[in-house]
Amino acid sequence: MGLLSLLFGSGNSKLQNIKTALNAGALIVDVRSSAEYASGHAKGSINMPLSVLQSGVKKLKNTSSVVLCCRSGARAASAQIILNSHGIQSINAGSWQTVESALKN
Repeated sequence: MGLLSLLFGSGNSKLQNIKTALNAGALIVDVRSSAEYASGHAKGSINMPLSVLQSGVKKLKNTSSVVLCCRSGARAASAQIILNSHGIQSINAGSWQTVESALKN
């Protein structure tokens, strides 16, 4: 197993973790800008840009878990740190297309 797989999980296990979280009722939060979100997003996701996540974290307090996505996973990683600091369980799904794929399979 390579270093990247150890850090981020293999594609199949990552997809399975996302599916498991979604099946358990996780909320999908896309942390891209509103314009990026409008150009395409995972079905059922809400848009909460990373720039406003800190101030909007109260809206997520009653959520059991969150699946985070963006364009590549970098902003979702930053969002995960913010949510974890507030005691909110989250998964960095990477791109919104990965979440879309998990929803279809």
